[in-house]
Parts: sequence; C-alpha cells; structure tokens
Amino acid sequence: MTEPAYFERMYADSDDPWHLAGNPYEERKYALTVASLPRERYRRAFEPGCSIGLLTALLAPRCDELIATDPVPEPLARARARVPATHVSFAQSALPEWPPGELDLVVLSEVLYFLSSDVRAQVLARVVGSLDADGQVVLVDWRHPFAEAACTGDEAHDEFRASPALVRLVEHVEHDFRLEVFGRA
Repeated sequence: MTEPAYFERMYADSDDPWHLAGNPYEERKYALTVASLPRERYRRAFEPGCSIGLLTALLAPRCDELIATDPVPEPLARARARVPATHVSFAQSALPEWPPGELDLVVLSEVLYFLSSDVRAQVLARVVGSLDADGQVVLVDWRHPFAEAACTGDEAHDEFRASPALVRLVEHVEHDFRLEVFGRA
C-alpha cells in the first residue's frame, strides 16, 4: 500500500502534482465519469481520495449529501475552497476508513491501485456493506503499471467484477483508463 508520506511529499512539491486542473485528458475523464452515472440524483455519496476536488465539484450538484476525504491536508484544503457547498463535507482520512450509514453512491477514482490487496478487499466489503438497495459504485483507474501502484487498475476492477454482490451497469475502456459502474446484484 502506498504510504500517506508519498502523497504528502507530492503535494509539498506542487499544489497539483498530477496536473489535474486544466488537463484535457483529466477533464474528459471527469466528464465521462459524471455522464456514466445511471441516476440524475443521489441521496448520500462518498468520494475517498478527492485530491483537489475537481471531480467533487462535478459530483456535488448531483448529490443531496457528499462526503469527500483525502489523507493529505493540503489538497483537502483546496478541495474545500473549490466546493464550498454546505451539503458537501470534507475530512482527512484514508481508506479503508469509511463513513457510517448507508450510501447510494461511492466513487473510487484513481485510488484502488494505491491500496494493498488486503485493503482493497476491505474496501470492497465496505462498498457491499454500505450500498443501499439501489446504490452504485463507480471505479475509474489508470490502466498501466507504475512504481507506486500495488496493482493495475484493471486488476483492481477484476476484483470488483468477481464479487457476486455486484453487477456491472456501465463499462467504458480506453487505452489509458477503465471506468465501470456497478450496482447491487
């Protein structure tokens, strides 16, 4: 599992170390993520690893309540400033930490491959345990290996696809990323 210190170093060197803001690839990926949501509105959503809040800002208008978290305080502060809506709450935490109660949307964007196989299994169990009857989970991940990754995005998605509790509703695959939406089986 990638340690929080890695992310702290990244954000110590840059406000946007992955160049998310203004990047056409990222903008398109975020737009596709939001366009892939099967429902127009969600009651209670969770976005761990929200970084600087670009995707959070796109999710917020579709949610009655949105919980966004990140393990590093610097990007979390930028996310708070970007999305000042009262129905969006921000907290510093890292997976497998999970909010209590039922959720009808979980967005796991570019986070799964940073987690060990044990933590990914815990996250999958928490997704299944917290999704309400019509809930959905969105997975979006880079498909190529890199040094800090515990697995590829495809491998992490395979673990969710193997769960008998979930059924795939949406699949979008490109050379660089995979986007899938799952609902309850």
